[in-house]
Amino acid sequence: MTASVRETELHRLTPWTTPVDDTTLNELCTDLFACLPRGDQRAKGALYVRGLLRAHGRKSIRKLASVSGGQVSEQSLHHFVSSSTWDWSPIRAALARHVARAVPVHAFVVRPMVTPKAGAHSVGVDRGFSAEAGQVLSAQHAVGVWAASDELSCPVNWRLRLSENWISDDERRNRAAIPDDHDVETTGDCAVSAYLDTMEFFGLPVRPVVFDARRADPAAVVRGLIRSGRPVLIRVRAALPLFPVQGSRPGSGPVEARQVMAAARNLRRPVHVPDPRPNRAMALLAAVPVRLHGVAHHDLALVGEWEAAGHAPSAYWLTDLPTTTPGALATLNSLTRLVDRVDHDFARVTDTVGIREYSGRSYDGWHRHVTLASAAHAAAVLSEVPLARGYSG
Repeated sequence: MTASVRETELHRLTPWTTPVDDTTLNELCTDLFACLPRGDQRAKGALYVRGLLRAHGRKSIRKLASVSGGQVSEQSLHHFVSSSTWDWSPIRAALARHVARAVPVHAFVVRPMVTPKAGAHSVGVDRGFSAEAGQVLSAQHAVGVWAASDELSCPVNWRLRLSENWISDDERRNRAAIPDDHDVETTGDCAVSAYLDTMEFFGLPVRPVVFDARRADPAAVVRGLIRSGRPVLIRVRAALPLFPVQGSRPGSGPVEARQVMAAARNLRRPVHVPDPRPNRAMALLAAVPVRLHGVAHHDLALVGEWEAAGHAPSAYWLTDLPTTTPGALATLNSLTRLVDRVDHDFARVTDTVGIREYSGRSYDGWHRHVTLASAAHAAAVLSEVPLARGYSG
């Protein structure tokens, strides 16, 4: 199933309908926009977030201005997002800290975001094969860093991935005001940079980073992430070549992840998970120490995850988290499920508040819009924290 199809299905199954609590929204906006130097900027930021939450259908600037009840004009709101000079980074840092205070963060999940676009003028749009969407299309590509817990998840940082067509075209680059230090990146590069920026500048607690790296270079991702000193948990392909540590499997050559786990079936241990759906209340996990080519001196384990009735693992994960201590496998299983938590919240809330609906040409404008949409997402999910404990993954 492609990412876009899965998101559509999740949105259909779990619509976001909980009213946003005014106190929650007011406290969030006060906290986030305190760093803006002018009162009119703080007011427009709050109006933009309210508009994203209250406007029905497409979140155009005109519609956001119309639901403000005449408090702001369309032109003024457009300028605030696309042409103003306010810095989004302190607002993202404040958002991340606000969420971390409200709900304990168990991990930071890095997730790609594909935004199909009909035209070629929006910043970052390029035509080509999208591994995330599984098809050729014209789209923007970005990654988000999500603060995630069992109760909820919220995007707190974003990075726009730019292709060679944008980086090498001086006219397009200058028109969009793309920073000079922004270079061509793969999805893996983009994910690592976004996460490291979040950890370096946001003042957040140390938590594992979780990333589905099946469409990325896992060695490059692991090398990049371990530089931060944060624990790593990445999903990998079944065919990924690995080197089992001596004693876990005979031989010195590379072995596919699926073969390593096939030989480790007897090591499987049951892990109970809080999931009310039939046949989903238990998983089977096994962990085997391995080496990854290009990351020779870092201890890793391959973790296989079986559904109770499955004959082959449903997922393969590489991690430097503990795997042998009491409760370690249960902790790992809980962390892997945060990917589904983020997918669920993206489809149900983030898309609903218009995260992918910025159509301008401005690099800064795109970043300001996704920052404000992330704030709207936070207001929505924090309003339903007491209800979020019923989420089933």
